[in-house]
Amino acid sequence: MTRHTLPAWAPGMLVAAGAAAVAFLLHLAFPGLPLLTVSVALGMVVAQIPALRPLLDGPLKAGLSLSARRLLRIGIVLLGLKLSLVDIAGLGMVTIIAIVLVVVLTFGVTLLLGRMLGLPGYQPLFIAAGFSICGASAVGAMSAVTRAKDSESATPVALVTLCGTLAIVLLPLARIPLGFDATEFGTWVGLSVHDVGQVVATAQIAGPVALAAAVVVKLTRVLTLAPMVAIVGAVERRRAPLSSDEAPSKRPPIVPLFVLGFLAAVLVRTFVPLPAEVLEVADVLQTALLATALFALGTGIRFTELARTGWKALIVGLGSWVFIAAMSVVAVWVTTR
Repeated sequence: MTRHTLPAWAPGMLVAAGAAAVAFLLHLAFPGLPLLTVSVALGMVVAQIPALRPLLDGPLKAGLSLSARRLLRIGIVLLGLKLSLVDIAGLGMVTIIAIVLVVVLTFGVTLLLGRMLGLPGYQPLFIAAGFSICGASAVGAMSAVTRAKDSESATPVALVTLCGTLAIVLLPLARIPLGFDATEFGTWVGLSVHDVGQVVATAQIAGPVALAAAVVVKLTRVLTLAPMVAIVGAVERRRAPLSSDEAPSKRPPIVPLFVLGFLAAVLVRTFVPLPAEVLEVADVLQTALLATALFALGTGIRFTELARTGWKALIVGLGSWVFIAAMSVVAVWVTTR
């Protein structure tokens, strides 16, 4: 009689999927909390429980690592089905240029600040990508193209989660002093808030007009992920030349396969009339995959380690958040007034 055993990754992936389901229930109970933010937060809470750490670092580790990498990449591919080039064109050339400038300037300033403060490894790059493009998804994408250790993405994910959650509370309070109408507020949110779920949670407070503007602007920001990852991939290949005994597959790819998949999904959404039911299923699947992946990422965050080494990263993250919020205010004034 043949005995069947579960793959080594199965327990960790099942736990991550179960946690994503719990996050969904919490999101239903408290709709103001974005599902993906709740997923990361749950992972972070679980990681702080001493009794659970032997499980997280032992039998569950393989599945959690696979979830944090593979499921995140599939979710990013499906995210492309939310974005149509027609919607981007509808923003107008001035707004598109403003979005690109905000992304590039925030990325550059954050990267420079991180290196000036001496952040280790790829942390400056990951924080720059997370705050300028699309939060934890961008951190995961950059982690894939650099092939960095999972632990290097933990602090950047924690920072974009923290600042994105603060944005849900603080940006609506700043709307009235800034004198933004619904469309202007939505544009500001789309330009400055990190994860898509956090954008939706922040913009919907000002109504459907603000929400519509925020989502289109935000997804246009997401589209910049592809060229940014491609540039980083090219730089990584140049910095790490192939040695005589190293296989070509060991070198970082110029453009990872999942980024090409994301671009393909954007083109499909633009040129193929997909039924609403297909887009609905893809949206649910994409959200489930990202929620599972982000819980897994959250389990790699240890507050005790952050307390010892993370204060510089906190300065970089908060500085980047303030910078992109201020730059986005200027962009809204330039493009809408």
